[in-house]
Amino acid sequence: MESDLVVVLDVKGLQCPMPLLKTKKALKDIPTGGLLRVYATDPGSVKDFQVFSLHSRHTLLESTEADGVFSYLLQKNAV
Repeated sequence: MESDLVVVLDVKGLQCPMPLLKTKKALKDIPTGGLLRVYATDPGSVKDFQVFSLHSRHTLLESTEADGVFSYLLQKNAV
């Protein structure tokens, strides 16, 4: 079980670009250094989150897949 300091965003069932758009919105609401765990089912989200972390300067700490559910852990950095 993750710490209460991790905000969880469930975007399962949504297709591109919605998982990333909802992630960007959620990151605006958490403090710098905060963690956001995102659950998605869109296979295209793997590449989307990799590219997003490179261009946004937020850190993609973890990217995993289990039973068709992709899990991403992002840390919000000052931009």
